Amino acid sequence: MTILKNLSITPLRAAIAGALAVSAPAALVLGASAPAVAQQQTDLDRVVGALRGISTMKADFTQTDRRGQTVAGVMTLKRPGKIRFEYEKGVPLLLVSNGKSMTLVDYEVRQVQRWPIQNSPLGALLDPNRDVKRYGKLVPTGNPDVIGVEVKDPKKPEFGVITLVFIRKAGAPGGLELANWVALDSQNHRTTVRLKNHRYGMSVADSAFTYKDPRRTSRRPG
Repeated sequence: MTILKNLSITPLRAAIAGALAVSAPAALVLGASAPAVAQQQTDLDRVVGALRGISTMKADFTQTDRRGQTVAGVMTLKRPGKIRFEYEKGVPLLLVSNGKSMTLVDYEVRQVQRWPIQNSPLGALLDPNRDVKRYGKLVPTGNPDVIGVEVKDPKKPEFGVITLVFIRKAGAPGGLELANWVALDSQNHRTTVRLKNHRYGMSVADSAFTYKDPRRTSRRPG
C-alpha cells in the first residue's frame, strides 16, 4: 500500500506511541454459562498454544488510526520479546523491541522514545510473563472460525488493553493465525493492525531488532 502524499506524520507518531505504549481499559466481557466457560477455556488454551508455537514470523501489515489514516510495512517477530515494524518508504519511523523495551525511533525529528514491553498492550505478544490465559477473555466474533481475545491486567489497567483476533487455519502454529489486533490509547482512540502473507520459522538474527540512533549525541546501534 502506497502512503498518501498528504499523510501527516505527526498524528501517526501519536497513534503509534499511544496505541502501542499505554492504553485505556476496555469493557469487560459479560458472564457466561458453564458450558460456554468451558469452551472459552478450550479456545484460550488454543490461543496460548498458537502464540507459544511461533518461534519467528514475518507478515505484511497495515496500520489504521482513528482518523482512517493507513500506513503499511513489514512486521518481524521473534519470541520471546522481539518485534520490528518496518514502515513503508516515506514514513521516517521505526518501532522495535529488543526483548526488554519497546523503542519508537523518529528519524525525521531525531527522537527516540522507549518504554518497558510489559507496559505496552503488545506485551500480550512479547512479554513472556504476560499470561494470555490468565489475563485474556474471549470476546464474541459471530464466526466460529474466528477467535477474539481481549488481554489486560485488571490490577494494572495503565499497562493497556489489546484485542487479538485469530483465524482457524491449518498449517499455522496451533492451527490459529493471528489476523489482526486492536488497541485503545488513553483517550480511547482506536488503532487497528492487520496482518497478511504470514511466514513462519525463518532464521532471524537478533541484529534485526536493533536500530541506528538518530540523535546527534549518539550514532551507536540501540
